[in-house]
Amino acid sequence: MEWLNQMVSEPYYLSHFLTFFSYFILRTSTSSLLSPRLTHHLLHREIQAVLAFSVLALLKLVRQETWEAFIADMLFFAKVFLVALALVIDYHLALWYLGAFFVIYILTQQPVYQGLGTSSKLTPLQLETLLTEGNISRFWLVEFRASCSPASICTSRCFPELSITYSNKYLSFGIVDLGLFPNAAEKFGIYLGGSMGQLPTYILFENAAEVARIPQLDFEAKSSHPPITKRLLSRYFELDRHLLEYIKGK
Repeated sequence: MEWLNQMVSEPYYLSHFLTFFSYFILRTSTSSLLSPRLTHHLLHREIQAVLAFSVLALLKLVRQETWEAFIADMLFFAKVFLVALALVIDYHLALWYLGAFFVIYILTQQPVYQGLGTSSKLTPLQLETLLTEGNISRFWLVEFRASCSPASICTSRCFPELSITYSNKYLSFGIVDLGLFPNAAEKFGIYLGGSMGQLPTYILFENAAEVARIPQLDFEAKSSHPPITKRLLSRYFELDRHLLEYIKGK
């Protein structure tokens, strides 16, 4: 029901659904206009597209950790297959679909995961205050994201789910949206230029001092960095060790 509600209420999902659904309407309405040879060829390509899409969906379902990343990949593959099928019918139709997807890309964006878990949404000023006062938690693990960053959208579910498992009296989780506060990025050593490739950035603070971050400050010097997953964050910031220390200290 949650995804059904999002499909109806979110312009991003609704516009994609209507665009894909239009193919079935066009396909049935123009079937009588196509030659038997072209109809047979198109049906053959449609079967190939469905089989290829199904295989890709199974692979991505196993490999992707979040639904947001899975849906983003599936929509991309569906667009490719739809344009390819439209090209079999008529190149004008393929151009129309390319234009429709471009308009969707300009006017809408995939929504981020709305759950927070036990993390807190913070402004940069609130984060500075919490770090300076230091009377709430010894450690703060903070995710710096932007709702307009595709990478942030695809990983937006990981951080809240981690907070449910690992947050405690000594370790708190916070989320700062640098899309709303871009001027604060430089203060935390985050570069927002280009395609916001440094987002999301995760920084662990201990008593207001930064002790670890991912991606690291020399991110641009590297050709690539590992994809953000819950396992990666848990290992990199030693969240299991922090949890055990908290349990032992109780």
